[in-house]
Amino acid sequence: MPETVQVQLKKGVLELCVLALLSSHDSYAYEIASRLAEGIDMGEGTIYPLMRRMQSDGLVETYLVESSAGPPRKYYKLTEAGKASFTAQKAEWAAFSRAVDNILGDAQ
Repeated sequence: MPETVQVQLKKGVLELCVLALLSSHDSYAYEIASRLAEGIDMGEGTIYPLMRRMQSDGLVETYLVESSAGPPRKYYKLTEAGKASFTAQKAEWAAFSRAVDNILGDAQ
């Protein structure tokens, strides 16, 4: 059961983490997946469907960059809607995590 809770917690913050990574610089999916794998131990297979959904939701847009090591890479960048979503989700996360910390602090 605890493993299931951990997976659900990670899935719940995945979009926020992607938005945070893209708020600092544009990136391609494999780079995002690598950062998520090292940061919150999320597998690479979860990122590609999320990136497609975020693109169809208008949160990110893509562009191609030539690569000397192979085919062009598809880079993702935040749209204005993506920036607004990141700001809102970041505020919601801060409030939620403070509330959870307060509850956990009261526990014995």
